Amino acid sequence: MRAVRYHQFGGVETLVVEQVPEPRPGPGEIRIRVAAVSVNPVDWKLRSGAGRELMPIDLPAIPGRDAVGVVDQIGVGVRGVSIGDRVFGLGGFTGSTAEFAVLSAWAHAPATWTDEEAAGAPVAALTALAGLKVLGPLWGRTLLIEGAAGGVGSAAVEIAVAQGASVIGTASERNHAFLTSLGAVPTTYGEGLAQRLATLASGGVDAAFDTAGSGSLADLVAIVGDPARVSTIADYANAHPMGVHLVMAENDSTLLAQAGELGRQGRYTPRIERTYPLEQFAEAHAHVERGHTRGKVVVRV
Repeated sequence: MRAVRYHQFGGVETLVVEQVPEPRPGPGEIRIRVAAVSVNPVDWKLRSGAGRELMPIDLPAIPGRDAVGVVDQIGVGVRGVSIGDRVFGLGGFTGSTAEFAVLSAWAHAPATWTDEEAAGAPVAALTALAGLKVLGPLWGRTLLIEGAAGGVGSAAVEIAVAQGASVIGTASERNHAFLTSLGAVPTTYGEGLAQRLATLASGGVDAAFDTAGSGSLADLVAIVGDPARVSTIADYANAHPMGVHLVMAENDSTLLAQAGELGRQGRYTPRIERTYPLEQFAEAHAHVERGHTRGKVVVRV
C-alpha cells in the first residue's frame, strides 16, 4: 500500500510517499480503507523529534492518528460494525496516513459530514469533550475558551453550545466572524482579557478551557476564581503546579459516538481550513506547524 513515512526525525523534508506492508487489525480493532486523515500538532511534533520523550515511537513511522474510511477487515471480538461501514476514528499516535489504517476506537460517520469533515473530528472532538467534561455540567454557565478558532477550540465551542453553555472565545480579530458563526461571543486574547470579559459577561465567567497553551493559565484561574474550574490541553508545565486539569484525547468509542450524534443533529460540524492531496502531505505538515490554523487541515488519501 502507499503511505507517508519518515525514516528520521527532522523537518518536512523527511516525509516521503512510498510502498509499505499493509497493517492487520488485532483483537478489538478494525481496519479501514482510508479516505482522508487530519493533521494534528502532535504529528509534526513527533516527526520533528520534539515529542519523542513523552510519546516514544519506532522509526520509520507513518504519521497521523485519526482518519475516516470504509471498514474492510474486522478483528476478533469486535461487535457493532460491519464490512463496508463508513466510520471515523483513531488508532495509535502514528499510522493513519496510508491507504489502510488500523483503528482501536471508532464510530459510524454521520451522513451529514463529508469525508474531510469526518477526518477532522476524532482527535479534535475527543480532546474537546475531555477538556469540557472535567469542568462539570455546562448548562446555563458561561465558559471561556482560549484559542477558540483552532481545531480543538472550534470543536469545543460547538459542543459546549450544544450542552447549554454561553461561550466566549478568544482568537485574533480575523477569526471573530468565524467564532460568531459557531455560536460564541468573540474577543481578543492577551493583555486586558479580564477587563474585556467584565464587559462581555456581567455575571462573571464560570469556567475556562485553554486550548492554546499561550501562558495564560494564571490569568484564567484568577478570572474564574478556582483552578478546579480550569482545564488545559497544552500547558503541561503549569497545569499541575496550579491545580488545573490537564487533559488529552483518549481512544474512546463512546465519546466518538457522542460527537457523531451531534453531527447527525446538525449541532457539530468539524471545520476544515484546507485540504491537500496525499502527494502534498509535506505542505500540510508545514501549514499546521506554522500555527494559527482555523479549524483543521486534512489530507485526502
